[in-house]
Amino acid sequence: MSGTILFVELAGHVGLLLWGTHMVGTGVQRGFGNVLRRWLGRNLGGRLRAFSTGLGVTALLQSSTATGLLATSFTATGVMTLAPALAVMLGANVGTALLTQVLSFNMGLVGPPLVLIGVLVFRWAAGGRAKNIGRIGIGLGLMLMALAGLLHTLGPIENTPLLRPVVGALARDPLLAALVAAALTWACHSSVAIVLLVASFAATHVVDPTGALALVLGANLGGALPPLMHASTPAARRLPLGNLLVRTVGVALALPFLPMIAHALQQVEPAPGRLVVNFHLIFNLTLAAVFLGCVGALARLLTRWLPDPPVPADPGRPVHLDGAALDSATVALSNAARETLRIADMVESMLRDALEVLKHNDRARAAAVTAQNRYVDQLGGAIRRYLADVGGEQTLDNRREGARGQDILSAVINLEHIADIVANSLVEFAVRSVKRGWALSPEELETVDAMHRELLESLRLALAVFLQAEPRDAKRLAARKTQFREFEAAATALSLRLLRSAAATSRLAEADGAERLAEESDLFLRTVRDLRRVHSHLASFAYPIIHRVRGRSQRGAAGPDAVGVTASAATPAVSPLSSTGGKEEELG
Repeated sequence: MSGTILFVELAGHVGLLLWGTHMVGTGVQRGFGNVLRRWLGRNLGGRLRAFSTGLGVTALLQSSTATGLLATSFTATGVMTLAPALAVMLGANVGTALLTQVLSFNMGLVGPPLVLIGVLVFRWAAGGRAKNIGRIGIGLGLMLMALAGLLHTLGPIENTPLLRPVVGALARDPLLAALVAAALTWACHSSVAIVLLVASFAATHVVDPTGALALVLGANLGGALPPLMHASTPAARRLPLGNLLVRTVGVALALPFLPMIAHALQQVEPAPGRLVVNFHLIFNLTLAAVFLGCVGALARLLTRWLPDPPVPADPGRPVHLDGAALDSATVALSNAARETLRIADMVESMLRDALEVLKHNDRARAAAVTAQNRYVDQLGGAIRRYLADVGGEQTLDNRREGARGQDILSAVINLEHIADIVANSLVEFAVRSVKRGWALSPEELETVDAMHRELLESLRLALAVFLQAEPRDAKRLAARKTQFREFEAAATALSLRLLRSAAATSRLAEADGAERLAEESDLFLRTVRDLRRVHSHLASFAYPIIHRVRGRSQRGAAGPDAVGVTASAATPAVSPLSSTGGKEEELG
């Protein structure tokens, strides 16, 4: 067999291994991403618990990078401090090493049946989670088939003349071997695949034990690079930088002693392939044992090196929309929700400033409201583009993820409408009215104050519904619309009463005086109307939650035969954030 054909076969098997790893990780994230995220969030009480959680999540995701993104999301939101996050990453590294242990066994015959079963489940399953289970089975089968193919292909090339100089150079220079493996791992974004590839090289005697261990060290180093390269903020860089520092220290300490380590491991397990995966596991267990006790000091050092950035000069610039998180739809949606909360803070400030404009003709507050409206529009546009990128990078075929994306988009649109009402209607008309000498009477100000207080309470309740999706809070928010309709009716009655009283008191018979009184009352009525419109947009936060609860109760009452009909009535058929566009879901 010619060298060209061998190279083509080798490249094909490596590509199949990488694609299988990608499919398994994608299937787990799409099918069980929310479950894993909640599990990770509940198990951060201590270092050992965080370490064990990181190990378990990574064993399922087959990617320490994905686990790192989840942990980074928690550290950025303040749910988890940096020290437990570093413990999670130590567990994630051990999790990938355990995964290579399992996959290194010769299970080539299991691969084809797994692919067949996975395809059948994927094609015939009705639910999204079942489809993702099929995707996971296909990915595992492809990985096992690729490993068996690598062993078969690498056997004849042990004595290839072209390969001997390359292998000899790696054996003589472990540092060069580690750097080569680090570069390959960074390019492939999978330390699992590279370690398994090195194990295949060692099993067929293409690489001697010392060179193989150097390549494993490089794979550990390269696996920490992609998250650091993709991080765009100092807070996002701390965790991957800490992981890289831990692995760099381990590599620097292990490189000079590789011949002795290889000799010691050969006494326990002479098989070269098993020696590679055993060293990979021992290396990561040793790092965990050494650094687990000092993650607090490391966290303080990283925080000192990468302090929080100052508040941006442009408030309309997004802070939490990290592009690196697009690899995980769950984390990306969490970032979009956090940026939406920034818009909500601006809207609350606009509402407070609007009341000061009405009471005291504060021109500075009016200018601030106008500026904040521009910032709200900028942030809203950035969030919509980010959500579109989430739909492009990660198909939101999980029903919960798709619904969450819709909720975020709806919240952004409603908050933008509120900001427009406050800036372009409420405040603008108030400023014009004050210039003409109009002002609210004490009774009118009392009504506006009461509506304003209720509006701020509704805003806080709407944000609680947005964050927690609690049906009871959603129903309370929707029910408050009745109170605002009563406010509007009472305001209309008050305006008519004040107008009649003023006309009777001043005995204004001429038309100009009556018209002036009507214009002054218009400021009050328009203010009340705008406040009620604002509340209508806040009440819109509750409707998706109420509809989902109603849809679930209808499906439960109708029985299994009517599930398909009621589900289609309760949820939108196609999510605009999903790249599937209503077509059959793609396998990859």
